[in-house]
Amino acid sequence: MTPVLRPLLLVAGLVAAVSLVGASAPARTANAALAPRLAVTRLQYDGDDWYANPSSLPNLIKAIRERTTLAVEPREVRTTLLDDRLWDHPFLHLTGHGNIKFSDVEVERLRDYLLRGGFLHADDNYGLDEHFRREMAKVFPDRKLVDVPLDHPIYRIVYAFPEGLPKIHEHDAKPARGYGIFIGDRLAVFYSHESDLGNGWEDIGTYPDDPPEAHEGALRMGVNLFVYAVTSGPGR
Repeated sequence: MTPVLRPLLLVAGLVAAVSLVGASAPARTANAALAPRLAVTRLQYDGDDWYANPSSLPNLIKAIRERTTLAVEPREVRTTLLDDRLWDHPFLHLTGHGNIKFSDVEVERLRDYLLRGGFLHADDNYGLDEHFRREMAKVFPDRKLVDVPLDHPIYRIVYAFPEGLPKIHEHDAKPARGYGIFIGDRLAVFYSHESDLGNGWEDIGTYPDDPPEAHEGALRMGVNLFVYAVTSGPGR
């Protein structure tokens, strides 16, 4: 039997269960019991530091658990593209500073994962760009990374970002850009470039010059990414 992305079979229930939790509201509602267990999943790959920003995903998970009704696992999960558990995880996060290399089998697996409803968030931690673009061209030679329109739901599904990605760290004096690969009308890959969202998710004080509002903006965008990932159905 061809594997399908199991959590996305319950997308309709998830959509009903997601809501923004107020500051004084409990972190769960009765609807949360209807949702499957979900995880923020870090993609381990052959190359450089796939494990970068160690405090980033724990903080993102905490924000998702506190601010939405999604029943998200309290700890990050790590997987490779060849792990059979890949199909249990609708949200993959990939980051690093340098080279990334997928084998032919991994290229095929990632293509299948994305075509069947999976979502990949790649965050350029400065140095990943040329390598990520090269590998994604292998995954989808017929689909290009394009600018995600500012009116796309990913910029407003929970928190509003009318100007697009928040800028966390300065590198090349370029604006933050959100690129994507679409499958039908579904955004399957979101690539945050010149933004450093993962750095913004890290513990306050990791980068002493970062203001608290940068941390908050990064977390809000991360919540949007995860909520969109687990509530968007397979593309056409």
